[in-house]
Amino acid sequence: MISEVEFKLAHCQLAGLSVGNEQAPVILCLHGWLDNSASFIPFFDTLIQQQSPLLKQYQFIAIDWPGHGKSSHRGDDAFYHAIDWSYDLLQLLTLMKWSQVSIIGHSMGGMVATVFTSAFNEKVENLLLVESIGVITESESPSEQLRKGMLSRLQLQDKTPTVHTNIESAIKARMNVSDLANDAARLLVERGLKEVAGGVTWRSDPKLRNTSPQRYSLKQAIQIVSNLHCPVGVVAGENGFDMIQKGIKIFAGHIANYQQHTINGGHHPHMESPAALMNIAEQMFNNENSETIKKL
Repeated sequence: MISEVEFKLAHCQLAGLSVGNEQAPVILCLHGWLDNSASFIPFFDTLIQQQSPLLKQYQFIAIDWPGHGKSSHRGDDAFYHAIDWSYDLLQLLTLMKWSQVSIIGHSMGGMVATVFTSAFNEKVENLLLVESIGVITESESPSEQLRKGMLSRLQLQDKTPTVHTNIESAIKARMNVSDLANDAARLLVERGLKEVAGGVTWRSDPKLRNTSPQRYSLKQAIQIVSNLHCPVGVVAGENGFDMIQKGIKIFAGHIANYQQHTINGGHHPHMESPAALMNIAEQMFNNENSETIKKL
């Protein structure tokens, strides 16, 4: 019941996964940095297994961001910035003639959704952020951030892609740099690999690993979250990233319509506790409880 989807934008091809009612309003599911749409397979499977009413009320679409999963890469002279991710969303909504969507965004996907919603409030009905709140702000001076970003581009030119002899080796490598269990890592890795001479390597664009040359200041970040008009839910993992708890202290008080949830798991609680996320999503998105939702 989970199907592959594709969207041809002006500058790239987006791939993804979909489940639910194709004639219903859309809930976009946006994965995190160096993940892909398979991040939402456990959540989609749970919706199906539990026969969630949301499957009749919505079409869930998890995209692969450009440079990730099965989506195309940006051109050789293009890079990956929060503003460009937001434009990808605007292009997608415009192409599909979706006047309004709801969004579930994990980590970087939640940050992009936050920036996009702040600029286009009329296009987002509900925003559910998983291990994400606000945006990453400058930790260096703007000059130092720019310097690091530019140098990272030069350094990338000298790197050769890592080739793993088999998928098990790639899964182990992914687990070594995250808190993912084997089953969750396998889902992401299977969608994120391609065959090459000598084994398999990552589909993701190497340029994704560049240091960002520019970030928002804290003042700008607070303005962004202060301009969110729709209901905003934040889901933190019990053992998630410390930066999320710090972000909650900084940003939560500036969000007018805010709810907070904690579920079992680390930085990928939507993969570890999909049933808990389903319950939260049903409370937030269920059309049958629309009057209640408006008061949240």
